[in-house]
Amino acid sequence: MWIWVQAIAIPHQHAEADATGAPRGNLSDLYPRWLGARELLLHGRDPYRDDITREIQIGYYGRVLDPSRPHDPKDQQAFAYPVYVVLMLAPTVKLPFAIVRSWVFWLFTLLTAMSVPLWLYTLEWRISTSAKIAWTLLTLSSFPAVQGAKLQQLTVLVAAIIAAAMSAVAQRRLGLAGVLLAMATIKPQLVVLLTLWLGVWVISQWKERQWLFWSFVITIALMVAAGELLLPGWIREFRGAMSSYYTYTGGGTSVLDVLLTKTIGRMGSVVMVALLSWFAWDKRRTAETTAEFWWMFCFAMATTLLVIPTFAPYNQILLLPACMIFLRAFRNQWQSGPLRRFFVAVTASSVFWSYPAAAGLAIALLFLPAVTVQQFWRLPFYPSFAIPVMIYATLLAARKDFCSLSDNLHPDLPILQPNAAAE
Repeated sequence: MWIWVQAIAIPHQHAEADATGAPRGNLSDLYPRWLGARELLLHGRDPYRDDITREIQIGYYGRVLDPSRPHDPKDQQAFAYPVYVVLMLAPTVKLPFAIVRSWVFWLFTLLTAMSVPLWLYTLEWRISTSAKIAWTLLTLSSFPAVQGAKLQQLTVLVAAIIAAAMSAVAQRRLGLAGVLLAMATIKPQLVVLLTLWLGVWVISQWKERQWLFWSFVITIALMVAAGELLLPGWIREFRGAMSSYYTYTGGGTSVLDVLLTKTIGRMGSVVMVALLSWFAWDKRRTAETTAEFWWMFCFAMATTLLVIPTFAPYNQILLLPACMIFLRAFRNQWQSGPLRRFFVAVTASSVFWSYPAAAGLAIALLFLPAVTVQQFWRLPFYPSFAIPVMIYATLLAARKDFCSLSDNLHPDLPILQPNAAAE
């Protein structure tokens, strides 16, 4: 996978940019946030202003974007994050960006690796050391993880924070979980549905679970207040930046919008959010160590990836726990009739297709000219849209079976136990 990205996909993009005149600078998704943080903290400049956006474009794209050039990107790469993201980036603002970029690459790779045992712990899946190593290697070599690390995309950080937060919930360290969830709101669109579900979960047993609420609210309040001290009125500017973002990116496009057209996609998003809300209410009393709870947060993240107004593959790193419970249930799902086998086969093919496809192209480099191999650079990328759709569909279709997940009899094997009470 890494060879495919480095030796096939990136050279193809360079060749395409040279042919069309499209700009290419550092192309680091961290750079707009880092530059905005540096200018705000060191020079007191407003990161939401147009002059900062132009400076960001010079670093990110190599020059200021020109609307008259048809091949120039539409994404202005403006600072469109809550201003309190600068608090996390503050230790880096005095360093050259080349150093920051290198350090963050390795930090994000480490965080992604660490998220694997965190999710295994949260899901109470006891597997062998060799299986943990396999999960870690497969995760680090998945295209979402590779893309996130190469771009230094903050989704990777948010995914690791969510993994730590859910692990804290599993340990009933609800105060810590609330703090971590609040930190994850640097990308609010990725955590809003998960937060709403956990809010319903907390309210259902307020006395036992209220620390999750209070720690979340207090941490958010402190971050918002810190942002207000650094940049008075930042919330209004952030809303304006988000509005502009949706304008210059065509109104925001979700996976459903791409697959079903925008009108039908947005109607589908409303239905999915309503369905998630119904399940959240139905499962509000589930304990944090039960399979129903695991299924619920996996379903919340799968819903998120379908309805948020972006379809970037790096967001799919949030589906890692869903992939884990899918694999645990694989054997029983395969034995549950032709419809279930269909969902299992299509979901598994979608998730794992990119590995042999990337391997095939990497091997082809040994025998064919690079230019020839680069013509097929999209091959590992083909099922990208199918992955969140099929994981969502599989979770929904086999909800009762997933909600009876257990490994009590064979802790080292992916076993799905039937729910005797439900039967």
